[in-house]
Amino acid sequence: MNSDARLLRIHNDCPGATWPPGTLCVFHLGDAWVLRAAVDFGLGDLVLVRHRFPDQHVTLDGDVITVWPRPREAP
Repeated sequence: MNSDARLLRIHNDCPGATWPPGTLCVFHLGDAWVLRAAVDFGLGDLVLVRHRFPDQHVTLDGDVITVWPRPREAP
């Protein structure tokens, strides 16, 4: 994990957040959200996170789900 990542306490820092079962940590890496699990996430987990971030690109890569930042608008 990058040393610049800020680890979030899921229950305290994200009130009302619903993360997939088995999520070990949720953190920011730059402007992206990253979820890590002990085992691979499934498609249902991906759908859950996409529902939480409907206007952002969300990808699944085994035990990592990434919520990519929105594209920045040109000045």
